[in-house]
Amino acid sequence: MSDRVWQRDEIESPCIRLCVVDPGSRLCMGCFRSIDEISGWSAMTAEARREIMAELPGRAGRIRPVRRGGRSGRRGDGQAG
Repeated sequence: MSDRVWQRDEIESPCIRLCVVDPGSRLCMGCFRSIDEISGWSAMTAEARREIMAELPGRAGRIRPVRRGGRSGRRGDGQAG
């Protein structure tokens, strides 16, 4: 049996199994995809997947920073001091 049987010519999912959706941006905080992109990934063409993969690095800035604990978390403005 050839190893070729187990090879797939498609773009792998960017999922890192940190599946939490940011309520503000509606993007997954792990892979930066939208819910529609995540649910439709297996049915997408390779070209559509490539386009999404190219956009993902720029989406990171759309997710709000996670609130820190301690004094900065209690102040409400996010600034220590």
